[in-house]
Amino acid sequence: MCRLSSITLLSVFLVVSSCDVSPSPESHGSRPEGSKRPNVLLIVVDDLGYADLGVFGSEIETPNLDRLANSGVLLTNFYVAPTCSPTRSMLLSGTDNHIAGLGNMAEDMAPNQEGQPGYEGYLNFRVAALPELFQESGYNTYMTGKWHLGLTEETEPAARGFDKSFALLQGGAGHFDNMLPIVGPDNAIYREDGEALEVLPKIFYSTRFYTERLIDYIDEGKENGRPFFGYLAYSAPHWPLQAPEESIAKYRGKYDAGYDVLLEQRLRRLKELGFVDSDLESYPRMLGENEWNELSVEDQRYQSKLMEIYAAMVDDIDVYVGKLVDHLKSIGEYDNTLIVFQSDNGPEAHNLEQGWSDLEAWVEECCNNSFENIGAPDSYVWYGPNWGQAGNTPLRMFKGYTGEGGVRAPAFFHFPKGILSNTKADGFATVKDFMPTLLEFAGIDHPGEGEFRGRDVVAMQGRSLAPILTGKGDVVRGPNDYMGWELFGKRAIRQDEWTIVYLPYHDVIDGIVPIVKTDEWQLYNLSDDPTQIHDLSESHPEKLAEMVELWDDYAERNNVILPDRLSGY
Repeated sequence: MCRLSSITLLSVFLVVSSCDVSPSPESHGSRPEGSKRPNVLLIVVDDLGYADLGVFGSEIETPNLDRLANSGVLLTNFYVAPTCSPTRSMLLSGTDNHIAGLGNMAEDMAPNQEGQPGYEGYLNFRVAALPELFQESGYNTYMTGKWHLGLTEETEPAARGFDKSFALLQGGAGHFDNMLPIVGPDNAIYREDGEALEVLPKIFYSTRFYTERLIDYIDEGKENGRPFFGYLAYSAPHWPLQAPEESIAKYRGKYDAGYDVLLEQRLRRLKELGFVDSDLESYPRMLGENEWNELSVEDQRYQSKLMEIYAAMVDDIDVYVGKLVDHLKSIGEYDNTLIVFQSDNGPEAHNLEQGWSDLEAWVEECCNNSFENIGAPDSYVWYGPNWGQAGNTPLRMFKGYTGEGGVRAPAFFHFPKGILSNTKADGFATVKDFMPTLLEFAGIDHPGEGEFRGRDVVAMQGRSLAPILTGKGDVVRGPNDYMGWELFGKRAIRQDEWTIVYLPYHDVIDGIVPIVKTDEWQLYNLSDDPTQIHDLSESHPEKLAEMVELWDDYAERNNVILPDRLSGY
């Protein structure tokens, strides 16, 4: 048997229910009666791979994050949406992205989805947003980093519950002060406390600036004596890959052996640490991609530097999280701060120029991608499928897909005085569970399906993980519950250890993805086949039919509208 995360201190089953569930109105959370309300620090990183942190055996140096994870509860089976904004909509609403407004990404909305409920392209007002609830209960609420949940004054962070905010509104941008957009010609869009910014500070480097600005907010708010909810949404390591030269230099030569060697090293470490069984094989290479030793010396040199830049970006996240933790300790707030960390999806491992002609043209116009210049503010590169698969080993596929590699991500909880420590939670948990969990620890009630701030809102679907995190319970759901996904017509359902995956045909995907039949459901048992290599649809037709029925139920409950035009992504 090849079970992921087979060696754990805590094994639980945490599948998202098909029913809407909100915290009990009688609950005052996991905070002891009369105790000080905790601060909550929610850290989200952008496109981090499953095996990118040192706690999972990565060679990238992440000692601060590893220390937090090892002294808290590490979620080894944590699930998100396939891409950024759908995940963030679930994180801040506690419900499915097709209900919360990001049934599809705003950038890729199909004609038949436009104007439909759940497809507004922003975090809609049928949900009570997490920061709104913290604000309503008297918390100071702060946000720095990537928003990606609305571009207008009515839908930006300042309008959705944040007292103070410095936000990149779009899905990505360059990481320095030149406001390099994800696609030009207009500058990337930043707003501070509701005001549009025409320029960025000259000292701007996204990871450093977002951290330091959040520290400023925390210090400014200390005078009123209220606890804080801080949302630190790094835009790293999202492409374009950029980092300070001194950060990149730390990894110079580190990846000269290539992506095939890195994949084997990462997989071996995962096995040694007990995250995967010793006989597990990684998902195979994308079709048409070259082995490392088939590349020219010049191509190898260029490819190595791409990974050096990526590693530098991840390392910098760790450095600045460490600075933030040190600051919390210096002001006496560390022990009373619940810290939550997650990636929003799997790593970006597409050949992005395929299927996105506007991007290819923009990169040619905007930037200098010579070997000497990549990583600089006027460069624009990504690291592609081979490094991405190494970073995500052993999982199937990566960001944008509903296979395990797209929707499974690293995450942990850390709270010195409130939860277990040195614990691995092996059960199925999802991003929808984080909102009810945080509300419970803060002693905040969700309105459920009712009225909030003068509007009707839906109930949460997620369930609080507090019993698991505190050791007061080991199960929050049963084996009949399930989780569903859909994005760009790509679909999946998981129930217990069974999962089905559907990949629609289109010109870019066909002929690239191995071991996949397009336009057909494929069936896998994750207890025996966690990398989703062995399709059981023909040998288990009754189980397949049962799972497809669950998909139909999921689609109906969540108003899934399959796109009539497939994204090039």
